[in-house]
Amino acid sequence: MSSSAVDAVFSTLAALGAEAWVGDSSWRTQRLLVLCWHGLSNEDEHLWRPGLYVTPQLFRRRLEILAELGCSVLSLDDALTRLWAGDLPPRSVVITFDDGFNDFAAYAVPILREFGFPASLYLTTYHVDDQHPLYNLTVSYLLWKSHGSGRVLADGTSIGIPVEAELAAQTMVRDAIAEGLSTAEKDDRARELAGFLGHDYDDLLRRRMLCLMTADQVRDASRSGIAIEAHTHRHRTPDDLDLMTRELRDNITRVQQITGRRPVHFCYPDGVFNASHFPLLEQEGFRSATTCERGLATRQGHRYTIPRWLDKQKHTESHYRGWLLGLRPLVERSPGVLSMRYWNTSRSAHPLTSGETRPLQKNYRS
Repeated sequence: MSSSAVDAVFSTLAALGAEAWVGDSSWRTQRLLVLCWHGLSNEDEHLWRPGLYVTPQLFRRRLEILAELGCSVLSLDDALTRLWAGDLPPRSVVITFDDGFNDFAAYAVPILREFGFPASLYLTTYHVDDQHPLYNLTVSYLLWKSHGSGRVLADGTSIGIPVEAELAAQTMVRDAIAEGLSTAEKDDRARELAGFLGHDYDDLLRRRMLCLMTADQVRDASRSGIAIEAHTHRHRTPDDLDLMTRELRDNITRVQQITGRRPVHFCYPDGVFNASHFPLLEQEGFRSATTCERGLATRQGHRYTIPRWLDKQKHTESHYRGWLLGLRPLVERSPGVLSMRYWNTSRSAHPLTSGETRPLQKNYRS
């Protein structure tokens, strides 16, 4: 069944009162919806990566709907405490963002402040200090903007359609890793690509597109009430326990240095997790860990495999309302408790890692 047909079915159920009934039910009150966003578009990123960017206008409308439906928008810490105590208010929702791009400070923070809603940011910290645009993102974006232009790269690669452009970007990322390029050398290569394609690289830098927030922006967000939580230092979850420990501790240390507060909640980069890391998360004092698995969190679910729902530009208001009120996850029977497995399929979709095939032992973003 097509997505439009599914939406039509749920719209019919909503018109018949099913949506409101589920939203007011004890079943929904016993469950927590953790919403997830990654980025808000500066320009056209929602067209380039529609699964991970939404427009600021759409994000504002999403928050308006939360208010219209009378959702209880809680901080992550409060929501989990009340979930585990069996004391959630009706239609409980948590707002989370991953990564910490500049657009979060530029657009999300003011909109959240406008509505007075609490939120958590899972921050990856390496590029907070290294303020170059992320290379894998930058080459992907530049090539995407030039698809269909008739340009042919120096190696003869065509970028006539978006798929070809993304394959070319993945090749450039792999080459940079194989050559062991430094961040500055990658930036030089991205600038050369922009010049060849006819794009103004300096303008991209001025607007700080595809850059993470600065330490000052993180500090300001924290002071405005955003909870800054952990997302590893280099956006990776290595299998090696010593390396994973380093990732967490580097991330914890930098967040604490910037905000004065130790993070107590964690989000797996790309949603990739390993049950063998649970004792480490316990040791480092994390109260929870969130995944990229769709579903509502339940009191019985494991605290280190909390599901979320990732909003996307393509999701209709009906789709969004269905998740807020609980009708969609109820009908779709989305699991609240995960099996212990890796979510490797999410790697290729994430803006920090898309196209990168790298050994986890290396700092692939340095």
